[in-house]
Amino acid sequence: MTVKFGVPPEGERIRSMVEERLKQAMADNGAKVTVDWRGEQKHLNVISMPVDLLYFNPDTHRIRAQRTLSPEQNRVLEEQPWSEPAQEYLADLLSCSPSNPSQIDPDFIALQDELDDFGQKEPGIISPDGILVDGNTRCAAMRKIGIKDIRVGVLPSDTSRSDINSVELALQLRRDKRREYSYINRLIAIEEELANGRRAEDVARDFNIKSTTLRQDRWVYELIINAIERSKDPVSGVELRLVDFEDHQEKLRELQRDYTKLAKTDPDAAEQLKESRLAMVVLNYPKTSVRLAEADFHTRYVDERLPENLRPVAQAAAAVSIPGLPGVAVPDATSTVRTIRALTDSLLQAKAASLAGDKLAPSDVTQAAAKIKAARSTFDVAVKMAGQNAQLQKRKIAVPERLTDAADYVNQCAAEFAEAKAKRALDEDAFDDALLTLRASLARLAKQAGRTFSSPGDGVEWLLNAVRES
Repeated sequence: MTVKFGVPPEGERIRSMVEERLKQAMADNGAKVTVDWRGEQKHLNVISMPVDLLYFNPDTHRIRAQRTLSPEQNRVLEEQPWSEPAQEYLADLLSCSPSNPSQIDPDFIALQDELDDFGQKEPGIISPDGILVDGNTRCAAMRKIGIKDIRVGVLPSDTSRSDINSVELALQLRRDKRREYSYINRLIAIEEELANGRRAEDVARDFNIKSTTLRQDRWVYELIINAIERSKDPVSGVELRLVDFEDHQEKLRELQRDYTKLAKTDPDAAEQLKESRLAMVVLNYPKTSVRLAEADFHTRYVDERLPENLRPVAQAAAAVSIPGLPGVAVPDATSTVRTIRALTDSLLQAKAASLAGDKLAPSDVTQAAAKIKAARSTFDVAVKMAGQNAQLQKRKIAVPERLTDAADYVNQCAAEFAEAKAKRALDEDAFDDALLTLRASLARLAKQAGRTFSSPGDGVEWLLNAVRES
């Protein structure tokens, strides 16, 4: 049995108006819009409806993460989705920046300007009861600038809540229109599709991503959920929010790639890398800095520089019992991993408290912000040291890599030499001139090598002899 979406208070009135306007649209053979409907394409008649009469979709994935920012308003939205306070809350969220809901989204302002200058280009979609399936943001923008009517296609009369969600998702995933879901809302949509029993490969295809990317995004989503749980203060209940991770997509994806690769050979090192980089995400470092945190980042650059108020108590390694095997236990994590994890937990909780606003006493918020600032100062030095070391390593391997590249070119030259000779296309004079240039270059390299190595190895010895013989 299909689950019906509750009928809005004005649902019957809207349905009656929709039916009348659909009759006229069919008589006029008016415009249509195509949607994916229960496994096939369906062409919907387009009508015009008053924007103030329609209802924003409480289930829209566009603001799924943001709606939880206010627990009280979210509760009203869940219990009374068609009430005026709930609908006003949806309208506000639709106009806000996904990563900073206290600010108006620049894309929303641009949409208002476009609608004001050029009018509505694409029709939205509504249920027969007036629930906006597609076009929630456009409708919110139209109300803001005073446009009275919106063109919409109308779904069939037996539309269910599941149908509404499916159509919205299918329309969103078309690449030819609409501003994309924010990163976190996209992750939520993927999890919901999988929770509904859909195969991972089908979901990946619908979202226009590879199966490997789907697995990567699910790993990141699980990491975020875990980080939120770890950030929760046991007394006040204050914790980080999904939207706090909106701007960290590339950092977290890169973390997943590096963690997964390292975990295959050294799981303990992978955990150290993960905890250090998660701490740097909390401290809002750019991607280029976050990637400097290798497995030894904490022990090599951070630990000895931590002030006392940030230094975690050294954690002993713990053992985990195996269910069904009495007396058998395996190590949970090394003491180093547990110590780094304790620091990351502390920073997660401090970050949550610093963003808590009026949910905590001002002194608590100030203290948490000071903790984050102190951590940032410590990590700034660590990042600088790690960056200098990375540059040093690059310089160390630069010279050998240049020679390896040169060898590749010489090998390619040998192959092309044979081909040119066979086709009688070899320019012998140009080839001879190029060899003289190569000889001069090798002579300069040999001069530097002769000054550097008092006991040359076989390769350097060859180079010196080759130059002497020439």
